[in-house]
Amino acid sequence: MARIVVIGAGLGAMAAAARLAVAGHRVTVYERGATYGGAVGRFARDGFAFDTGPGLLHLPAVYRDLFVKTGKEPLEECVALTQVDPAGRHVFADGTRVDLPNASRAGTVAALDAALGAGAGERWGDFLTRAREAWDRTRRPLLEEPQPADPAPLAREPYPAPRAGLLRRPTTTLAQVGARELRDPRLAALLDAYAWSYGFDPATVPASAAVLPYMEQTFGSWYVAGGLRALADAVYERCRKRRVEFVFDAPVVDVLEEDGRAAGVRLAGGEEVAADHVVSGAPVPALHREHVVAWERIDGDVPRFQTLGTGRVTVCLALRGAREADAVHRTVVHAEGGRPPVTVLRPDDPALRPDADHESVTVTAAVRTGPGQDWESFAGRMVEAAGRAVPDLRERLLWRHVRTPEDVRRDTGSAEVPGPALAGAGGRLLPAANRTPLPGLHFAGGWSHPGGGLAHAGMSGALVAGLIVEGTDFRGSR
Repeated sequence: MARIVVIGAGLGAMAAAARLAVAGHRVTVYERGATYGGAVGRFARDGFAFDTGPGLLHLPAVYRDLFVKTGKEPLEECVALTQVDPAGRHVFADGTRVDLPNASRAGTVAALDAALGAGAGERWGDFLTRAREAWDRTRRPLLEEPQPADPAPLAREPYPAPRAGLLRRPTTTLAQVGARELRDPRLAALLDAYAWSYGFDPATVPASAAVLPYMEQTFGSWYVAGGLRALADAVYERCRKRRVEFVFDAPVVDVLEEDGRAAGVRLAGGEEVAADHVVSGAPVPALHREHVVAWERIDGDVPRFQTLGTGRVTVCLALRGAREADAVHRTVVHAEGGRPPVTVLRPDDPALRPDADHESVTVTAAVRTGPGQDWESFAGRMVEAAGRAVPDLRERLLWRHVRTPEDVRRDTGSAEVPGPALAGAGGRLLPAANRTPLPGLHFAGGWSHPGGGLAHAGMSGALVAGLIVEGTDFRGSR
């Protein structure tokens, strides 16, 4: 039985902790904050409650696998999952609207043809065919296997170039995919929205980001009753049942090294905790910036980590009046000029409102991080855009609460939101590998392979547990 210290109580770190505890190890989690969940937070006031992190779950099979492997109760006995249908309503800058069904390619094609004109659906369907090629080429190395020691093959673009006459035209960015292949600014905006939802700028992100809409439209979008925070509650309780210990308000300031490998951690109060393995779920950029991991002791080999320079602003809206009967769960309000869209989440969930005569609405948008932002003005523009999705929004508004990237930095250690690993772009969008150059130290969570997003974070926990339990024989999740 090994002693394992886990830094941080985010979803990926807790997923690793539960799996390692089931394997017979003694696991203790040290969390800098007062609660678990990391970016999967909750804000509550006056009977209203809001998710301050992700609002929907994609690839729920990741968490189904976690619960199967760590206990008798399956995921659906611990949380209530429902598919969101329609998956989303899109309101374009010219006023056109389209509702896209959940996990139905034929339905999506028909909806796009009806709303945008004949041929729009076919062009989107052809794009998804090419996106599937990129998905098939990268699914195992980017999602199910540890990052290879030589990631050079993943630096190449997997998205196939469409034929133009007898030639194939190279495509380097997702925005170019939209312009060249979709040939409708509304379809291009639809494509861009999937990139922005993960913090990627479509003008700079590689064409391989086509896997993001493919993944969502193929496997669907799911809502957890009570909000996504309920999933964090369930994972935390599963850890507790597996006898994982949690210590809150306990920042880790250093990873200890002995005989060339990780040997424990030092807490902010000076206490040193010995360990056979250390798993860090903290943001890798913060570890680097704050010198928690002394990179200079790793033969000068600084682990690669992804930086996007984008964060997320969340505005929680408490509304008087009941949610209208034909309201949809998610509406994406598109902007002109390539600006990030605004996403409006309106879950029909009694757990998030004081009574049936009120409604909780969450509005989010990607934003460039950095000083000098007027967040209140930015939030005001977000609310104005949300008015295109919520009837009589300003008249119904009781109050709003704004959560900025700086609030995210205070709670998690980084103002940025990590994106999932993407191939291409010379490898610059590959996150830190799970296995670090310092033996005994592993990275889990959204800042490590396979990257950001709830599903990806859960996969990272499975990969780290496999690397520790099976060692060099581990070849990936099955």
